[in-house]
Order: sequence, then structure tokens, then C-alpha cells
Amino acid sequence: MKKSILLAMAMLLVTISLFAQSPAGAAAPPSIGRVFGKMTDSTGKGLADISVVVLKEVTDTVTKKPRQTLLKGVTTLANGDFSLEQLPIFTPLIVKYSGTGFQAKEQKLVIMPKGGGQPAGGPPAGGSQMPDFSAMASAFEQDLGKVTLSSDVQQLGAVTVSSTSGRLKMDIDKKVFSVDKNIVTAGGTALDVMRNVPSVNVDIDGNVSVRNAAPQIYVDGRPTTLTLDQIPADAIESVEIITNPSAKYDASGGNAGILNIVLKKNKRVGYNGSVNAGVDKRGGLNGGGSFSLRQNKFNVTVAAFGNQMKQRSTNNTDITSLLSNPTLFIEQDGKNRMKGGFLFGRVGVDYFLNNRTSFSLGYVKVRGSFKPSDKLTTDSFYSASDYKSYSERNATNERVFNANGLQGGFKYLFPKQGMELTADFNYFAGKSDFEALYNTNVYSARGSTTPLSEIRQQILGNGENSFTTIQTDFVSPIGKGMKLETGLRAQLQTLENAQGNSFYNSSTGQFEPISSAGANYNNDNNVYAAYISLGGAIKDFGYKIGLRGESSTYTGELPDLKQKFTNDYPISLFPSIFLSQKLKNDQTVQISATRRINRPFFLQLIPFIDSTDQLNWTRGNAELDPEFTTSLEASYTKSFTNKHTFLASVYFKHTDNLITRYLDTITSGTVKRPLSTYINANSSRSMGVELTSQNQLAKWWDINTNVNVYNSKINTDNIAGSSQEALWSWFAKFNSNFKMPANFSSQLSATYQSKTNLPINTGGGGFGGPGFGTTQSSAQGYIRPNWGIDLAVKKTFLKNNAAAVTLSVNDIFRTRTSEQYSFSEFYIQDSYRIGDSPMFRLNFSFTFGKVDMSLFKRKNMKPEMEGAGGAMQGMGN
Repeated sequence: MKKSILLAMAMLLVTISLFAQSPAGAAAPPSIGRVFGKMTDSTGKGLADISVVVLKEVTDTVTKKPRQTLLKGVTTLANGDFSLEQLPIFTPLIVKYSGTGFQAKEQKLVIMPKGGGQPAGGPPAGGSQMPDFSAMASAFEQDLGKVTLSSDVQQLGAVTVSSTSGRLKMDIDKKVFSVDKNIVTAGGTALDVMRNVPSVNVDIDGNVSVRNAAPQIYVDGRPTTLTLDQIPADAIESVEIITNPSAKYDASGGNAGILNIVLKKNKRVGYNGSVNAGVDKRGGLNGGGSFSLRQNKFNVTVAAFGNQMKQRSTNNTDITSLLSNPTLFIEQDGKNRMKGGFLFGRVGVDYFLNNRTSFSLGYVKVRGSFKPSDKLTTDSFYSASDYKSYSERNATNERVFNANGLQGGFKYLFPKQGMELTADFNYFAGKSDFEALYNTNVYSARGSTTPLSEIRQQILGNGENSFTTIQTDFVSPIGKGMKLETGLRAQLQTLENAQGNSFYNSSTGQFEPISSAGANYNNDNNVYAAYISLGGAIKDFGYKIGLRGESSTYTGELPDLKQKFTNDYPISLFPSIFLSQKLKNDQTVQISATRRINRPFFLQLIPFIDSTDQLNWTRGNAELDPEFTTSLEASYTKSFTNKHTFLASVYFKHTDNLITRYLDTITSGTVKRPLSTYINANSSRSMGVELTSQNQLAKWWDINTNVNVYNSKINTDNIAGSSQEALWSWFAKFNSNFKMPANFSSQLSATYQSKTNLPINTGGGGFGGPGFGTTQSSAQGYIRPNWGIDLAVKKTFLKNNAAAVTLSVNDIFRTRTSEQYSFSEFYIQDSYRIGDSPMFRLNFSFTFGKVDMSLFKRKNMKPEMEGAGGAMQGMGN
């Protein structure tokens, strides 16, 4: 282990040694600024048809004398409103107003940092830090207020924002990973994206973890019923990693923070869009496109993507059962196939009523079908000379799902700079139908042709799941350098599942249902919350203090048993505090502390034995209590010449009443079998050090490096025989991007996961149904090390490099495996699995259009990317 830690430290030392690079050359200020206001007369009445022009002073190349050149010009609307966009920032500008019967006036302004500092909503660190997109775009605008021609014009202060180019944008409490520049994931799904996002680990089953714990997954800032393999990578704009959310965010969920997937909106001027198509080595097709039309006060976007799946995997498992006498040995070998695909579509409309008020509405549709199948062979014996049986199981499954989502938002900018009111709602719901058929033939020995018995099992079912979120937020500056934020939120979830389990009766020729093996349940889970936070800055010291209150209630029903369960959780308070200090030479330190909750979900609570999977019986525990987690984190950030950034974080988490799986036994007839249930452990703690760096080594080469060294321990004094020793582990991720001659570029990605303990606990949810997840054991054990390398090459061509062809290969050396060793007082298990690797993909894309940043400024972005706000908003004011 010492060698592993030394190796991890060495990787970071090498990276840090590359920081001392010369700064990049200066670039011309981009024309992404905007000014707006309202023309009035002396009585305050709006003036129409007033000419408003913006000019810039330049030096005449012939006379060498200064002269003014026209940049933009408009006439005011009937109510006096005017707006001019695509203006250069950091540049002296002159705004002139003139109209028949009115005295001409002019105003000088510069869109630049307020007092040379950070903008509202920006992080406290130096220029290399990345605020959220909404604050970033809003910073490049200036509200001129009411301009009265009969009096002098008061010049307003200007604001701007700083950001870092590159794929990884880092704030003290979050990282934003730009996916549109990640060529390795072209043609894949959100799972492929997550495998290339720093700090995020994805195992062979698609389970996602951050700092060795399961995070909450959001899409556009809200919970979703979609799984990551149902979201195409080409539809994703960025992924936000918020490791220690503030009081503004939900207190419930996993203790690993939030992963927010931000979908592309394609907000561009005029009419424009993109198309893409691709194929993988199995012949699986993917493709799609997007189109945007903006005219006057409307912006309309349409996007559609499709992805076809043809995947294979293999596995083998050795089990030693200690429940039988003599000891029974089981050897299993399996081959899995996955066929299917899905379609993903989105339509969005933005309406800008005036310069201060905007509305947005979006609709998402997902439809798909998965058809997994597998063949499992099992040898059972007591010893080499005492053979018990051999069996072959062939399974076919089919699952069809339909999901619909509706998003709406409202935003109003008050005349007072920085004051705004937003409201939004988000509804996402889905339905699924599933069918599974298991045919098992049991023989006396391998090679026999006549089965001793034949078992045919059929599972039929359907499920529905929906999320509704309603939220409103108010932001207002208070005094100098302070900002108040407050809001209300309601989250409503419903879940229905109906599943029947039948076995074939050869005498009747029919499948006969087994009522005790069914799984029918309904559940409603509602959470209500309010928060308030105050942030500001005193010179180089920033702070943000918040308090969130949440209460929740859930009701569950087992219709077949006519049983109902109700549990109300009273109001709990969740404080958060973030302190930041800027140091010399672009250095920042931050300390944060938060409290969060993880409430048990319905399937963990119902005291009902689910025997759908004959090899794995489960039962809930109605006595479970919520778990509360206190998180402490300290971070240090250093920027080097705007080309290199280093972020180091030390974190500690303590959880009371940890919800964990517990392996018990149950006697069914004459057979004693293991039963998996849930229980509250006394407590748990986890701690670690995470190091992240972004380096621009040359104009043609940049790298991102992430290393996380961690340790966790569960206090299980109240659980007999289930303690698990703490183990130091480390996880590393590396991305290297090259720009080559002739418009070629390439990307190399690598991951390494050292030996680590089995997961403590995994969440539930989704649609339900057989064959779409695995049960994590609470037994002692570990996961063996694994690593993998991905590579992609991209060629751009045509005018403005509008077209591109990308060839990518994932897991080049076929090393990204899952090898687990687990044991308990009931069994010893050793398993190995590997997916369909290496996977080759060839993709083509074509884009056209011109970015219009002003669309980000006036609309409410919360339904689309709530996570981008971060816990550091307001610290730089």
C-alpha cells in the first residue's frame, strides 16, 4: 500500500513540476457583451423610435487621429425598451441617444470587472476558476436602466466574469467537465461520459461513485427517472461535480454530493444546428441532430438522438456454501448478450417578454427497448469424487420504457443590479413493461443429454415512476459586497410496481402464478424544503452561511396483502458554512462544513420477502431510521500563469445510523438459505485526500490529472459478525488532449482503481423489474485492482472545421474488469466479469451556427442547470 500511495504522490509531483510555463499570448476581447435599458421622457413615459447606437473609438490608419466607428444600432420599441448585443468587452464604448424633438445625449461605458474583482455569482479564486454559466453570461451585460433624454445619464458600474478555457473548469467546491470537447465518448452514453470525468468512478455494472460513495444523479438540475445508459453522450453539454453542496441544494440523497448532467440547448443566433451519425464494432448504430431558430423574442430548439446497443460480456463465479454439510462447491460460467436501443428527443422554447422578463418551456421524450439474454452453466459438487449436479439456464428478457419530461422557468431582473426572482417546475415520469423467461435444465453431470428436471420460470410486470419539482428563488444584494438568497422547494415522487412470478406446470401446460413470489407495491414520497443563505466578501475574505429546513412523508402499500405503511419525518435543520480566503499569487484556501440526510427508500422499509430471484431473497426493515452525515472539507487552489491550476482537498465524513445491507438466513421448507435485508449500523466514517490538476503544457497539449486516496470504516458494534476492516485505497484518472497538424486531434484517457472494500450501501429506485441490477452483499470482502485506457483520434474539415470524423476505442487492453472476493459465515464467493471490450466506434458530425451568449443572460437557467450555481456564489462580490 505504501508503494501505491508513493506512486500516486509521484504522479502529482510530476504534474506540479510542469506548472511553471510561460503565459499564453493575449487575445482580442470577444464580442459577447450586451447593454439594455428603457428610454423615457421627463414624466417617465416610454419613448418609441429613439435611435440608440454604440460606437468605438479607433485610430485612423491614414491620418493617425482618433475617430469613432459604428458597432451596433437599434431603435427603441413602443414601450421604450432597447437592447444591443454582441458588443466587445474590456473596450471603451460610446452610447448615443437621439430622436426628433429631444436633445441628443451620449454615455461612455466599459464592460469590465467591477472594481477589478470577481462578478456576482463567481468563485473567490483567481482568474482560472469557473462560475456557473448563467452567472458567467449575465456578467457580460450592463443594465442602463431608465434613460431620460431631458436629464444627464447616470453611468452604471459594469461587471464581467472570468473563466478558464479547457475541458475541466474548477471551482473550490465543484468541477465542471465540458463534454463537447471529449472525443473519446462520441457515439456513447452518459456512462461513457462519466468514465472520463475526473473524480467519478464507474464499475463494470454502470454503478457510479464519487469518493467511494454513490452520488445523487440530476439531469438539468432535477432528479430523473432515466438511467445513465438511457442518455446519449452527444446530448450532454457538461457534467457538474458538487462534492459538498450548500444549503441551497437538497439535503437528502447520497453522501457523495451531486452529479448534474447538463443537456445541450443549442442557443444560437438565427437558424443553425448539427447532425451526427456513427457505428460501433458490433454494428450498433447511433445518430441524431439538433436545430435552433431564434427570431425576435423567441428562441426554439429541437434535438433528437438515437442509440442502438449490441453488447456482450462474460462472467464466472466460484461459491463455497457453508450452509450445507458437507460443504457444497459451486462453479458458474455465464455469457451475456444485450440488444436494444433508445430514442431521445427534446423541444425547448424561450420567450423574452422584455429586457427584464423571460419565460422558458421544454419537453423531453425518451423511448427504448432492451433485450438482454444470458446462458449460465453451474457445476455443483461436494468434492472432486462426489458430484452433485450440473445445470444450464437460458434467460431471455425484454424491457420497454417510455419517459416524458416537462420543464418550465420564469426569470425577472429587478432594476436594482443583482436582484432577481426565478421560479421553475420540472416534471419527469416514465412507464415500463418487462418480461423475463428462465429455462433451467438440471443434469446428473456435465455432458449428460437427458435432464433430470426442467424448471421454467416466467416474470411479467410493469412499473411507473414520476418526479415533480416546484421551486422559487429570490436573490438580492444587501449593502456593499453582500448577497441574500432564499427559496422554497417541493419534490413529489410516486412509484408503482406490479410484478408476477409464475412457474410452468408440465401437467397443465400452463404457467401458474406463485402469489408469495410476486412483488406488487405503491409508494408516495414527498419532501418540502426552504432555505436562506447570506454570502459576501470583506476584502479577500469570502463567506457564505446557510440554513435549510426539510420535512418529508412517505406512504407505501402492498395491494395483494392489503397492507399500508406511513412514516412522517419532522422538520430537520441542515446548516452549511463556507469560508474562503484569497492569498497572494493566485492562491485560495477554503473550509466548508455541511449536514445532510439519507432517508430509507420504500423497498428498504417494507417487511416483505421478495423471492423473485431464487438465488437471492431480500426483505425490508420497517424499523430503519434516516442516516445523518456531517461533512468537513478543506481545499487549496493555486493558479499558475492562467495555464495551470492545482486543487487539493482534504475531506472527512461522519454518518450516524448508516443504512447498510445485512446478511441473515431463513428456513424455507427444509432448505436454509441466505436472506439479504437492511439495518442501521451505529456509525461510519470516511476520509481522504483528493488532488486535481489542469495543465496547458503547450498550445497543442493539455492534461487533466485526478488522484483520490481514501479510507472508510463502519462501526458495527450492534451487528454481530459483520464488521469490515478499514482499507486504504486510491483511485486515479488521467486525460491528455493533443492538437496535431492538418486539423487532427487526439485524446488519451486512463483510469486506475486499487484494491478497495466492497460497497457499503447502494440506493434503489428506477422502474424495477428483473435482470437490471445486482444486489450488493454486506459480507466482508474486497474488489481487486483494475485499470483501463481509452484512445480517440479526430479529424475536422470543411469550412470553419464544421465537419468531423472521430475514431475511438475504449478499454484498449481489455483490462477494465470486475473481480470481487467476499465471504461471510454463510458462504465464500470469488467472481470475475468483463464487458464488451475493446469497443471501437466511428462517428461523423457536422455543425453550423453562431453562438449568442445573450440567451443565457435573460432566461431562468435553474430547470436546466441548477447545479452550476455552486456553493461559492456571491463570495467574489
